Amino acid sequence: MQQAILEYYPTAKVIYRFTHRDKHRQFPRACIEKFREALSSFADVQLTQDEHVWLQDKCKYFKPGYLDYLQSYRFKPDQISVTFIPSPDDPDVGSVKIEARGLWVETVLWAVPLMACLSEMYFRYADRDWDYTGQEEQAAHKATSLLDARCMFGEFGTRRRRSFATHDLVVRGIKKARDAHEWKEGFFGTSNAYLAMRYDLNVVGTIAHEWFMGATLGDYKDVAGTALDLWSNLYGDSLSVTPTDTFSTEVFYREFDNRRASQWKALRQDSGDPKVFAPRAMQMYEERGIDYRQKAIIFGDALDFEKAKELNEQCQLLGFKCSFGIGTWLTNDFKKKSTGYEEQSKALNIVIKLGSIDGKECVKISDETTKNTGVPEAVAKVKEMYQISVS
Repeated sequence: MQQAILEYYPTAKVIYRFTHRDKHRQFPRACIEKFREALSSFADVQLTQDEHVWLQDKCKYFKPGYLDYLQSYRFKPDQISVTFIPSPDDPDVGSVKIEARGLWVETVLWAVPLMACLSEMYFRYADRDWDYTGQEEQAAHKATSLLDARCMFGEFGTRRRRSFATHDLVVRGIKKARDAHEWKEGFFGTSNAYLAMRYDLNVVGTIAHEWFMGATLGDYKDVAGTALDLWSNLYGDSLSVTPTDTFSTEVFYREFDNRRASQWKALRQDSGDPKVFAPRAMQMYEERGIDYRQKAIIFGDALDFEKAKELNEQCQLLGFKCSFGIGTWLTNDFKKKSTGYEEQSKALNIVIKLGSIDGKECVKISDETTKNTGVPEAVAKVKEMYQISVS
C-alpha cells in the first residue's frame, strides 16, 4: 500500500478515523491514558538493515527506492489525536475518539499498529481475566484441523490480536503444526512481516479497502477500475488479489470487465453472506467467457474452522480454488480464567478506516449494511451514484 501511495499520491492528505463497533463496551480512562503514553514509543521504530535486506530478498515487488524510503521512515506520534469521552454515568469509563492526520503516504502505516496497541493496552489494564495458558497448543491444534480438512490458510491477525506475545505464540504453534503435517503448503504465510522474518515464513497480504476508497481522491467515478489499473501497472500479477466489497460486490463487477477479470488472479470475500460469493463469482466469470477454475477466492470475514471447512467444501464442489485469511480466531481466542476457562473472553471489535482525502469524505459500503463506513451524507451520495439500495 505505502509503495503505491508513494508512487501515485505522494502529496495527498488524509484523515483516518477509529470505530469501536461494540457500542456497549466501554474503555476505562486509565486504559486510554496508557494507550496515549504508548504512542510516543512509535517514534523509535525503524527498519533495520537486516530487515531491509530480508524485504529486498522476499518481496521482489518492492522497488529499491521504496525500500530506502521505508528505512528512512519514522512514525510521527503528533499525527495521532486521542480523545477520551467519559460516560454520563461514570467519568472513569467511556468511549474514545482516535484520528490520524497527515500525508497519506505517512499515515497509512498507523492503522494496524494503532489497533494492535489499543487491544494490547485494553487486555493489559482493563480486562485481565485471562492468561496465556495453552495458546501455542491451541494454535497448533487449529492449524492441524485446517490442514487435515485441506483448508489452505494464512494468518492475518495483527490488528485485533490480544498482544504481541499472543501473536508470537500463535505463529510459533502454526509453524510447528505445519512442519509436522504432510500438507505443508496448506499454510501459505503470515501478513506480519516481522514474524514472517522471525520464523522464516512467507509474508502475504491483499489490497486494503482504503486503496479503493482513496484512489479517485474522493470523486468515486470509475473508482474500482481506476484502483485496479493503477495497482496492476505498479505490481503486474505479483499482488493480484482484490477485495470486491468496498462499494459492494455488484458495483465492483460492473467495472471488473473481461480484461481486468482475466488479469487478476483472485477475489477476496470480506463481507456479506460468504455462501453466495463463490456461486456469484462463478457466474460473473462465465458471463465473461473466463474459466473460473483458473481463478481463486480468498475468504477473510470472521472465519473459524467450521466456516472455513464449509466454504472449502462448497468451493471444491464448484471446482473453485479457495483459501482463507484468518485473523481474530487465531490471535484473540481466549477464555475467562474466572469461569475455569469455559466462558469466552471477547476480543475488541475495532476498525480504523480512511475518513477523508484532500478534504473529501471517504466511504465504504461493503456487502453488509452494518459495516457501512463514513458520514451518512457521503454514504447516501455514493449509494445514489451507484444505484445501491439505501435500506
